[in-house]
Amino acid sequence: MWKNCHSNCSHALFLQLECPLVIVAIFVTGIGGTFQYGFCVSVMTSPSDFIKELVNKTCLHRYGVSLDKSQVSLIWSFTVSIFCLGGLLGTLVAGPLITTFGRKPCLLLNNLLAIIGAVLMLFSQTAMSFEMIMAGRFLYGINSGVSLSVHPIYIIECTPKRLRLMVGVTIASCMSFGKFSGQLLGISELLGTEERWPWLLGFNGFAALLQLSTLPFLPESPRFLLLDKGDHQACEKALSRLWGNKDHSMEVEEMLQEKAALQNVRSHSVMELIRDQSVRWQLITIIFTFTPLQLCGINAVYFYSFEVFGAAGIQEHQLRYAALGTGLCELVTSIGCVSSIMLDIYFMTHISWMPYCSMVLIFIFIFFFAGGPAGATAPLPGEIFTQSFKSAGYTIACTINWAGLFVLGMVFPILVEKLDYFCFLIFLCFCVVCGLYVWFNVPETKNRTALEIAAEFRKMHSKPGEPQREINTKHEVNKTQTNETKF
Repeated sequence: MWKNCHSNCSHALFLQLECPLVIVAIFVTGIGGTFQYGFCVSVMTSPSDFIKELVNKTCLHRYGVSLDKSQVSLIWSFTVSIFCLGGLLGTLVAGPLITTFGRKPCLLLNNLLAIIGAVLMLFSQTAMSFEMIMAGRFLYGINSGVSLSVHPIYIIECTPKRLRLMVGVTIASCMSFGKFSGQLLGISELLGTEERWPWLLGFNGFAALLQLSTLPFLPESPRFLLLDKGDHQACEKALSRLWGNKDHSMEVEEMLQEKAALQNVRSHSVMELIRDQSVRWQLITIIFTFTPLQLCGINAVYFYSFEVFGAAGIQEHQLRYAALGTGLCELVTSIGCVSSIMLDIYFMTHISWMPYCSMVLIFIFIFFFAGGPAGATAPLPGEIFTQSFKSAGYTIACTINWAGLFVLGMVFPILVEKLDYFCFLIFLCFCVVCGLYVWFNVPETKNRTALEIAAEFRKMHSKPGEPQREINTKHEVNKTQTNETKF
């Protein structure tokens, strides 16, 4: 087993050295892709007090009104959460943009949104306008929504089949690195000061400029050139640049065969997915798994880590470094338990060293999330839906994801204020309900096709008095599988 593992690692390393431009593409697309999303999720924590002060100063200077704590908190929550509204919009327009303009032009144009948003952030303090921060966050959200769709598609389509698993991991790694970078730059020794915080919020613009200046040197996706544009010569040229100067006729033939197969599969709309009874349990599964993805509390820790650690009893001068640890934890990934966090926070007022124990358990919670739901939930629509329903399934999943993130950003400060250290009880309930649902209602998906999983869903949820229907269903699935194999 060890020899096989060593052989596979050596082979992967050889392939990486054989395709150096793919390695460059990973970094170039990552810095303007999922890195941007991760950075935006965590960066608002450090300058929170400075932004709240700006809100108060703006209202006092412009309207002669001094806001109370709850009003400032509401404006602050909306400033954080408007990023999610932009993200939802970006997700919805990403599909048509990818199809119309292609992968590479879409990424290039997307950087302009981040640059405009960064300019608004940089001048917000000088102009004494918190609305400029809101507008910048909204543009950042659109940028992230588009990049979360385009970045994975582009880099995977530019990668040889044998390297795609490794490249898939880098997509999540760029996101984690973005979160960590937002927290690292936010410490007081770097950009987390009253004078420099606008530069912290505007850092996305520098990342966008880096991709804008380097991405033009990379080729367009070979798959897009062949299947969407029908340019056989451009496809082979792109493959030669990315994968080396050798014969790529086999890869081109595989793409053409896949195109021929997909011509016989019609993609269903979101409404058709909702109305179709045959995929009812798959749809319910998406709802039950993607809702807790945001409402399990993980992004509450990133959005409002100062509030979380402050409620846990961490000293104010240590908050930035405690928040920095959350990003570091997601990078290394392990296991944890959310219920332990809640219980530990409750006892922190009785034991002097308990706040630091709370901090450690929050880190463990992030380890657990990164090692479980973060990796397992995202690809779920592609596993449990057949080809014709995948697009609609991902649309619903992304909509739930962004909507949940928006609700979390708006409501969590109120929860902390009202419930204090019991705020994680709500997240615990979401985790328990999701866990129970998956345990009793979702079949194993490992090493199974979407058709086999669909048959298992029907088997699990068929009524006791319907044995004949189960047999007919199996027959239909086998028949469908045979027909799809022909294509």
